[in-house]
Amino acid sequence: MPPSFRIEALSAAHDRRDFSCGIEALDGYLARQAGQDMRRRVSNCFVALPEGGAAIAGYYTLAAASIPVQDLPPEQTRRLPRYPVLPAVLIGRLAVDHRFKGQQLGAALLFDAILRALRAEPAVLTVLVDAKDDTAASFYRHHGFQAFSARPQTLFLPIDTAARLLQAGSN
Repeated sequence: MPPSFRIEALSAAHDRRDFSCGIEALDGYLARQAGQDMRRRVSNCFVALPEGGAAIAGYYTLAAASIPVQDLPPEQTRRLPRYPVLPAVLIGRLAVDHRFKGQQLGAALLFDAILRALRAEPAVLTVLVDAKDDTAASFYRHHGFQAFSARPQTLFLPIDTAARLLQAGSN
């Protein structure tokens, strides 16, 4: 039976040294940069911990972002005001430690990030991700994200679509 996880904000109490997803940029970010980004209010980092355990099983970051309205497909902008940029939230990084792969933790982290975006005080039109590679892009497309035509590794999920998907999943 796979473990259950709790997701909380990264703090100094979390031991980041043993986290390894196999991608140095993601491992190094958690070990050396995430805390600084949080203190500087550049992004927030949330970690998944197995119930009863202290090892970081996975993490993601959230940051405010905006997207030029012309980057969105016309079907997404038909009913929107013609502002030059629209509000978004960026999932900057998302990674699962190799010891916890295959337990649907990546999807759980993604859903937690979307729930936080839905509850955010500032208005958010869409959730953005910059996929690190084709495997990551495939993961996000599997969960309903669409690629920007000019930037295929940058994907988006309209927040109203995300809310409907989460609602359907909880029924």
